[in-house]
Amino acid sequence: MERVGKIETAALTLPYEEYSLYYNGYANSTLWPLFHYRLDLVNHRAEFLHAYRQINARFAKALAGLLSGNDDLVWVHDYHLIPLAAQLRRLGVRNRIGFFLHIPFPPPDLFVATPDHEELIDDLLQYDVVGFQTETDVGNFRRSVQAANSITFDINGSAEMNGRTVLSRCFPIGIDVDSIARMANEAAEDVQIDSMRRQILGLKQIIGVDRLDYSKGLPGRMQAFARLLERHPEHERAATYLQIASPTREEVSAYADIRAQLEATAGAVNGRYADLAWTPIRYIHRAVSRSRLAGLLRASQVGLVTPLRDGMNLVAKEYIAAQDEADPGVLVLSRFAGAAEELAESLIVNPYAVDEVADAIAKALAMPLEERIARHSALLKRITRNDAAEWRRSFLATLAGEN
Repeated sequence: MERVGKIETAALTLPYEEYSLYYNGYANSTLWPLFHYRLDLVNHRAEFLHAYRQINARFAKALAGLLSGNDDLVWVHDYHLIPLAAQLRRLGVRNRIGFFLHIPFPPPDLFVATPDHEELIDDLLQYDVVGFQTETDVGNFRRSVQAANSITFDINGSAEMNGRTVLSRCFPIGIDVDSIARMANEAAEDVQIDSMRRQILGLKQIIGVDRLDYSKGLPGRMQAFARLLERHPEHERAATYLQIASPTREEVSAYADIRAQLEATAGAVNGRYADLAWTPIRYIHRAVSRSRLAGLLRASQVGLVTPLRDGMNLVAKEYIAAQDEADPGVLVLSRFAGAAEELAESLIVNPYAVDEVADAIAKALAMPLEERIARHSALLKRITRNDAAEWRRSFLATLAGEN
């Protein structure tokens, strides 16, 4: 046990091979692609599933020993720990347990592609509250439950399961708006110098910030920028695209493939368009600190957030929070990001339609100040009202039975 401020943390030592089968295997080679609608990338192996359940049993045993009584609330996060409540129930834990899924939940016809889909549904029904990012995800979950167990949820999102009530509901996650705005205002010196250089040269910046993941649509995003230069040649030498793609899960082969594709696309676009004074695409494949990212978001006239599928995508909200309210940039957002349900004043696009994305970027670059301010003001009010603190308060109040 370790205390960090008011928080006590407990670390659990796991066998490396079992952990690898659990994390790189079932969690990120089976569930992650399945939940992001990528059946072509799902790798289902019996040893993956066995390790997944064994690791969850280890977590359950460790956690059960830390509970001080039946009044403790247990809040479990994300797809790595779906069976945790079921494992805790087997150990006699009767506390109220909530689960929040940070990634999308697929529709029933995709969810059944994993052979253990019925077991996963049974696991989720061991929670008292099951939370999702969007109403779409809630609907997909409820339909999957009905298909697997013939259980239906009422108008309030409740269902009866073996004498217990299970509540399913949407709790869209938010950000710390004030923190992002403060960091954006205190941008690092090199970020400010780069911004001033672009102002002098009359260059506008388009920015994308993502983990290097096939769900983020990064190659298509670069292709859309290339199409912008083809369809709207007035932006040649007048706009630059900065893509930050931090490394992740490099042990999984699909991630090495997407890195190679992205680097090839960036090289091809720069090879075609760049000259001695202008680099169309600047690509950074390493982690960048949050404070530096906030400054870069503020210094960019267009935020390009075009995942092929995403639970929420907090970069979209961070881009809004980082902007100068007197001269804000414009958010171009995929309709397949969970954030699109909330952020209607952004420019919503289909990331599979490259020309549509290119034209939206052109519209954002040319948008008059008055329209930019009006759109940004509406978006900022919404993300401020539904921030991270409100998300936490709402979920825990529901789990405690107060809502």
